[in-house]
Amino acid sequence: MDATLGFPIVAGLIAVALLFDFLNGLHDAANSIATIVSTRVLRPQYAVLWAAFFNFVAFMVFGLHVANTIGTGIIEPEVINAQVIFSALVGAIVWNLVTWALGIPSSSSHALIGGLLGGGVAKAGVSAVVWSGLSKTLLAIVVSPLIGFVLALVLVAIVSWASVRSTPFAVDRAFRILQYFSASLYSLGHGGNDAQKTMGIIAVLLYSQGYLGSEFSIPFWVVLACQSAMALGTLLGGWRIVRTMGLRITRLTPMQGFCAETGGAATLFAATFLGVPVSTTHTITGAIVGVGAARRVSAVRWNVASSIVYAWVITVPAAALVAAVTYWIVALLK
Repeated sequence: MDATLGFPIVAGLIAVALLFDFLNGLHDAANSIATIVSTRVLRPQYAVLWAAFFNFVAFMVFGLHVANTIGTGIIEPEVINAQVIFSALVGAIVWNLVTWALGIPSSSSHALIGGLLGGGVAKAGVSAVVWSGLSKTLLAIVVSPLIGFVLALVLVAIVSWASVRSTPFAVDRAFRILQYFSASLYSLGHGGNDAQKTMGIIAVLLYSQGYLGSEFSIPFWVVLACQSAMALGTLLGGWRIVRTMGLRITRLTPMQGFCAETGGAATLFAATFLGVPVSTTHTITGAIVGVGAARRVSAVRWNVASSIVYAWVITVPAAALVAAVTYWIVALLK
């Protein structure tokens, strides 16, 4: 990007990035609260407060590995300029708004990655792609829901065996309390992985403009701004998607909600520490399907689950297409 760009333009792009982060929290609020709301452990208004708090404090727990992957591991940093950043954000925001309006829990993370790919390739061709980072991320699209599925399935089996001598009432009461803990862990993992993606976008913008000097890094004010935007979006919630995630895939008990949240949280924690930008939506959906399948295969509404998978498959190319078109329009108007 031209080093002569004025600060107002850079500030405007940062504002658009924070808008995406806010919409990410709004769109993905369901990931954090769907299970605890659907099991009636917490009312929705209290659940979003709970999730927003743990979304915000996540930066105190995790490093910034995911932010570094997004900033330098998808598109070559030298290729990224104002038009690429703007196009990537437009592609991700448009796809988020479309899927939010339709109540489809698609991945904000992969919409952003698709946007980066679309903008970067539109500018410099496929040579702009960092294939090692992209392949790791694309592999996570498949692996993260599978890991969430397996962990949740195993947890249901362990918990069911451990509770075999307890009364249903005692089990329900115990897991209503434990769900506070598992929901906290999941919200922590959600805030740690998802907010870092916008941190990477803002940091690479600042780096390309010379504001960070010769070394790529994530300024602390960027960390705070992104965590705050994510928490605010979560606070306002996305009730259309809560209904899909918490009620339409399968019916959940507190014990199943605990297993789904714990399996999803473990997956997110591992991915975040490894610097892999996984989809929190994919992860919790896989975990919810896992606990439903543990009860019986017919307990899962597979038609709903399959429609969610279709949305996953087209997220990256759809956001990339919007971003590429946006880049070409901006280039023509320049």
